[in-house]
Amino acid sequence: MAEHEHVRVAVIGSGFGGLGAAVRLRREGITDFVVLERADGVGGTWRDNSYPGCACDVPSHLYSFSFAPNPDWPRTFSGQEHIRAYLEHVTDVFGLRPHIRFGAEVKLMRWDGERLRWEIETAGGTLTADVVVSATGPLSDPKTPEIPGLESFRGKVFHSARWDHDYDLRGKRVAMVGTGASAIQIVPAIQRQVGRLTLFQRTPPWVMPRMDRAISAAERRLHQALPFTTRLRRGLLWGIRELQVQAFTKHPDELGLVERLAKRNMARAVKDPALRAKLTPDYRIGCKRILLSSEYYPALARPNVDVVASGLSEIRGSTVVAADGSEAEVDAIIFGTGFHVTDMPIAERVVGAEGVTLAETWKGGMRALRGASAAGFPNWMTIIGPNTGLGNSSMILMIESQLNYMADYLRQLDVLGGRTALDARPAAVDAWNHEVQERMKRTVWNTGGCTSWYLDPSGRNTTIWPGTTAEFRRATRRVDLAEYEVVRRPGALAAESGPVAGRQSGAAV
Repeated sequence: MAEHEHVRVAVIGSGFGGLGAAVRLRREGITDFVVLERADGVGGTWRDNSYPGCACDVPSHLYSFSFAPNPDWPRTFSGQEHIRAYLEHVTDVFGLRPHIRFGAEVKLMRWDGERLRWEIETAGGTLTADVVVSATGPLSDPKTPEIPGLESFRGKVFHSARWDHDYDLRGKRVAMVGTGASAIQIVPAIQRQVGRLTLFQRTPPWVMPRMDRAISAAERRLHQALPFTTRLRRGLLWGIRELQVQAFTKHPDELGLVERLAKRNMARAVKDPALRAKLTPDYRIGCKRILLSSEYYPALARPNVDVVASGLSEIRGSTVVAADGSEAEVDAIIFGTGFHVTDMPIAERVVGAEGVTLAETWKGGMRALRGASAAGFPNWMTIIGPNTGLGNSSMILMIESQLNYMADYLRQLDVLGGRTALDARPAAVDAWNHEVQERMKRTVWNTGGCTSWYLDPSGRNTTIWPGTTAEFRRATRRVDLAEYEVVRRPGALAAESGPVAGRQSGAAV
């Protein structure tokens, strides 16, 4: 990276969001951009998470870009290696590699109000950009709890998102901490090879069978020969999930039938009533993400697995101690304890127009206009921002909607002309956030009786979108300039407006 390089757009991250943004920029005729990636390869969370059994819980044909269909998915639910290969393919097909700067972790982004541009310090040098598109994603920075005695543990310790492939688990006594989406894939994948597996479970998840199968060669040939069949398959998968949304967002009581099916799924695999009692949630299904696995319960019923229905509270030498006082001797501890979702570390590195960081602005909870723009941070947008997550469908649908918004944002800047920036009006951010939170009140995520990573420390749901993906697509189709202040360089409007400088209302444009 050339020092003091200037680009029109700087994209942060090369996962689905960052690569999608790069493709969209090229399709809009914009080639003056860079993708800043801290690692040495593309893929984001699908590069970082390479643990045994890692796979997606959204069907492959829906968990891919609409503009880059893959007729050759090998399974209905693809594994990590296939998803990462798909992202490498997208990178090459759309000619993105010349734009990507690897080893360029962003250290600081600061808004320059005089020149109306972002100053960006990275591990690979400095540059400036007119617009920043932050696509770091909420599942990028692992979260490991502070456990007394952890620093003195004599064995091996790692997080599921930083799997140590050089460590041989065969015959080892292993503690698995957490029962989220990663853990239910890891447990059956390692259960057969470890000597003993102790699972620390604070809250049991609801688990449904994962209806995975190999996609036949005949199906793949059909999709290759008749591309519309791939679109049809994707459309059917999308439609089914859209029809399910109301049960999550408006009528949580309708999920009772799904609960009964989940309990039957457990009963088929777990015959021990005491173990079933440990594994049965006491909250409404859907309050936490419904997990998919046909192997998790059978693995827990094996004789070399112990389920501790209590969180890990202390470590004494090689002994792990649960909150209920139970103990186990282990050789390795694996944390499947999630990520910094409601306190994304990138927010600490973004300094806006008023000289405060995004983390400080979001101290009372994340909020952004249409999930993209934060007040006080001109020409800064985020992909997979606040309240854009989903509880039952594909995030790629939400990403593509935000890419539509990004594209129109850049068009509006072109129409306004000159050195111009757009800054979300605080009133518009508040109005959008108020509407989202009002809708959130009756959703299963807020009323289901659980504590989940969807909620921030104050109990606000700042992650999930309380509607259909079609609704979000309509809400992000165009940028409404009335929701923004138009910021021009000081003195740029002097001839028109006398001593008034710097900002003008979007409504007056």
